[in-house]
Formats: sequence, structure tokens, C-alpha cells
Amino acid sequence: MTQTTSLLNRRRFLLSSAALAAAPAVSLEAQRHDAAPTAPLPPAIAALKSRIGEAVPITLAEREQRFERARALMKREAMGAICITGGTSLVYFTGIRWGQSERLFAFLLPATGAPFIVCPVFEEDRVRERLDSVPDGAATKIYTWNEDDDPYALVAKALREAGVTTGTLGIEERVQFVFAERIAQACPALKVVSAIPVVSGCRSVKTPAELALMRLANSITLSVYKAAYGSAHPGMTNRQFSELIDAAYARCGVQGEASCQVGVYSALPHGSLQPQVIRENEMILIDDGCFVEGYQSDMSRSFVLGKPTDKQKRVFEIVHKAQAAAVAAARPGVECQAVDAAARSVVTAAGFGPDYAHFTHRVGHGIGMDMHEWPYLVRGNTQQLAAGMTFSDEPGIYIKGEFGVRLEDDWVVTPDGGQMFTPQSPSLEDPFGNA
Repeated sequence: MTQTTSLLNRRRFLLSSAALAAAPAVSLEAQRHDAAPTAPLPPAIAALKSRIGEAVPITLAEREQRFERARALMKREAMGAICITGGTSLVYFTGIRWGQSERLFAFLLPATGAPFIVCPVFEEDRVRERLDSVPDGAATKIYTWNEDDDPYALVAKALREAGVTTGTLGIEERVQFVFAERIAQACPALKVVSAIPVVSGCRSVKTPAELALMRLANSITLSVYKAAYGSAHPGMTNRQFSELIDAAYARCGVQGEASCQVGVYSALPHGSLQPQVIRENEMILIDDGCFVEGYQSDMSRSFVLGKPTDKQKRVFEIVHKAQAAAVAAARPGVECQAVDAAARSVVTAAGFGPDYAHFTHRVGHGIGMDMHEWPYLVRGNTQQLAAGMTFSDEPGIYIKGEFGVRLEDDWVVTPDGGQMFTPQSPSLEDPFGNA
């Protein structure tokens, strides 16, 4: 549920060295393509097959449409250009994967005319290798700077040559402050503003190609969770369970992970540092997802190995109803906050309110290339839903010192309402049903 730059580092940091004391059922080394497993995989995981061949990558033609959409939004927002550095939005618009460092690498897209790139001179050849994935790649000009040059003055020069001398320059939200500040200082005639209206305006509404990748990611996650559940047993550590999921994702040909919290620790939405052991009849909460061609899934399941108590079952049913109420409230034109309110009203009416008393977080977040992206389904967000927007739906009830239940599935806003990518979990005893 917490946004990070890498899914694989997203919650794994919670596991202390103490959590690694027990020998794993499946070694992480077993996931490497160049290493043999140290122990046989459980049958349910061994039966999984690679599904990466089902993924259809985003095409150059689709990125060209993204450029057109961005330029239309720039004109609406009166922006002369937008500036993007390394990160997800750079991949979204250009297909270029580029890390952030102290050296400025910037991609700028003017509202009219060809895009351009500012980068260190020693990176020019590496940039040119990647221009085939960039719309207008042949026309993209590369401005290079040496180590003792001022790259920000070079940005100002490039903008002038592109005809952007006055007006507004949009800065994408992940651009480091030091870069944004220095660009603003180098371009005093330009008003520097947030590019979120443009970038979010493009990325928050998914195309059929994007939705297909997200559906595949969610389908894979569901199959991985089901296989790991079928391989779990009392006495296993939470770390061992997570490693089963690691191995299952490797079998499917994708990168992914899941956190696993047990018993009283399931009442902490993002888990605990403490090592944990799965015991019969105790709550188990798993969460996270995988990547498919850059698009992500995010799924939570709560279940018990054994027989749940009446209280556990009651809380599950409340969360189940809240999850259904949230997606049922969604349709184009409805405010984001109304989806959160629909789920929260179910939880409150059942006696687990008010407000954030036991349902301690928003009901959902946008999802796509980032696990958490715009818009957010939270009280106070009056932005209206639009067809093609995708979200998580993850109500939870957390009772400190006892247990917590969260159910999470991803879904898309259609012209007729909300549609989940995966079926709701049926029960604590049978969390995957016929999925």
C-alpha cells in the first residue's frame, strides 16, 4: 500500500535479520535462472508455467498517441513544455528506462515541435540507442554537457531554440528538487509549475493495451497466491511463505513479491519487523503484486489455515461487503471520495467506526505503471471518475492485539460502472474458491 520506486523493495525491508533465522523452505537462490533449486518446489508451485508470452508490449504507435494527448493537455493548461527526468513517466512517454543520479538527464516535450533531451556528453551514444522507442525519435535533438558545464543553462538554451521563451514550464512530480530549482533559476522568464495535470491526465486513463497488461498481472498474482496458499502449512515462517511466492512468480516468468503477516501482526496494515510463525486457526494477511511489461497488480488476501473463529468470520464478511460496496458505487462522473465513503459506511454501520478507528486507511489508490498513482479514493478528493481509470479496492478492519482483515482487488471504471479484474475472495476457509 505504500508507494515506492521498486515493488521488490516495497515491504521486504520490514523483515529483520531475526526473521531470516529459520531455514527457508525455498531458497531465494532457487529463483535465479542460473541456479538449481536447493529443495524441490511444492507441486502447486511447480505446476505453474511461464505466462510472459501472453504479454503484448506497448507499441510506438501508442506512445505517439500519448504525445498527442500530452500536447492537447499542455495547450489546455497553457504550458509551453513539460520536463521529465528518470522514472516511470519517462518510460510511459518514451520507453526509455533511465535511473536518477546527481547528473541531470532531462526529457522535454514542447506543446509544439519535436522533443529534446539534455544529458551528459558521455551518455549520448546510450541515449541514441534508445531513440527507436521514442515518438519523433529521429527528430529528437540531444543537447550534451561536459562535467564542468552548466546543464541548466543548456536546458534554457534548448527551450529557447524550441520557441519556449515565456509562459509556463511544467515539471513532472518525480523531478528532484535540486533539478527543478536550478531549471527555474536558469529560465527566469518562465513560470515553473507542476506537470501533474498533464502527466496524470494521460496516465490515469488506461487504454485497452494497458488494461490487457494489468489484467494479466492480476491473473498471474491470483494464480501465484493460490499456489502458495495450497503449499502453506502451520509451522512455516512468514518469510518462508513469502519465498514460496517469490518462487511461484519466477515460475510464471515475472518479478513480484508478497508480504505475509500472521496473527496479531495482521492488525498492522504494513506489517512488523518481528519474525512470525504460521499457526493453525490464526489470521494470515498477504499483500503485493507483480510487474508485467511495466504494469502492476496489487492484491491482498486474508485467510486462516484451520477453523476461523466467529469473530474472524464476522470481520471478514464486513470487509467483503465494504469491498463490494466500494466498486458498486463507482461510475463515470462520481467523485473519488464517494467510493471511499461507500466502503467506510459499511464498516461504521457494523460497529467498527467511526472514521479511521479500525479502517485506518483510504479505500484505494490509482494503479498502473506505479503501484500507487493518481487519483486516490479518499475523503476530500472531489475529482470525478472517468472510464478507463484503474484503482485498488482494499478496505480493512484492524483490531490491535488480535488480528486484521484486508481484501484487495484491482478494478477499472467502465462506462457502466466498476469492474474488478479478479473475483472477490469467498471466505477465510476458502480464499480462492474456483479462481
